[in-house]
Amino acid sequence: MNIEFVWPWAFAVLPLPLLAAWLLPRAPEHAGAALKIPFYAALQDAVGDSRSGRSRLRLLFGALAWLLLILAAARPQFLGEPIQLPISGRDLLLAVDISGSMEIEDMVLGRKITTRLRAVKAVAGEFIERRAGDRLGLILFGDQAYLQTPLTFDSRTVRTQLDESAIGLAGKRTAIGDAIGLAVKRLRSQPQENRVLILLTDGTNNAGSVEPLKAADIAAAEGVRIYTIGVGADERIVRGLFGAQRVANTELDEKSLIAIAQKTGGRYFRARDIKGLQKIYQLLDALEPISKDQETFRPVHELYNWPLSGALLVSVLIVLGGSGLLRHLPIPGMRHA
Repeated sequence: MNIEFVWPWAFAVLPLPLLAAWLLPRAPEHAGAALKIPFYAALQDAVGDSRSGRSRLRLLFGALAWLLLILAAARPQFLGEPIQLPISGRDLLLAVDISGSMEIEDMVLGRKITTRLRAVKAVAGEFIERRAGDRLGLILFGDQAYLQTPLTFDSRTVRTQLDESAIGLAGKRTAIGDAIGLAVKRLRSQPQENRVLILLTDGTNNAGSVEPLKAADIAAAEGVRIYTIGVGADERIVRGLFGAQRVANTELDEKSLIAIAQKTGGRYFRARDIKGLQKIYQLLDALEPISKDQETFRPVHELYNWPLSGALLVSVLIVLGGSGLLRHLPIPGMRHA
């Protein structure tokens, strides 16, 4: 069996109770008031074996509980069979705009008009699942930028966190510069050739403490490539007192997004509909290819809870025995009066 102990040195304290019994003086026995009866000798003969048997049983249970505690402290683990993982060597952060404008319904998903954020979730989720071997992270930004998911190989968690994001969770405005700054901070400790940020937004920077172009200069200096994606149709339908009207989408600052991508060696993409968004992610698959290198991974399952539970159960039995609830248990070698 592939069982290992993380802290095997814990077994060194196993003989501690024996050393304590050998080195420490016995507790003094204080003689208290007693009732003298003429047939004491006969009574002692009748119950002496029973007391001796119960004492041996309690000692046995105590030793078993101590052994189980030490076993749990050594932290046993079961190691599964080795699994080969493809590794692309990319550290990829996804920064998604969840400001108020992302709830505008100008995207079509499954023949139904839907919000920009819902369209991004649908297509970006598929892109995340295809990034086998990449370490992915998720940044959500509005008035401020937040690291929702640190870099991890667990793409399922990243997609779940993206699906659970909601409009206004980070505020109603758009802090593009802060999102880039946070991404640079999280990618700074990673190998320089593997730092990638994909930034999706539908608006103009109107919040935060860092200017987007200044943040792009910092990203370029740190070797972070930024791929920017402008989300939203060229025009949208607005319903008012005089009926529906087509209004041009003037909120998107494409000039800044293009400049950010150029400064960092990335590219700018325009996603006017969900088909365009899908094509963009296909291009990103080609730009950030998955290599065929392999890394061995062995799943680890913690087992300490089993001996710890056993020690707790044995301790309960010792307490019940001391309170007299287990006196009627049959014990081999004992005589019952």
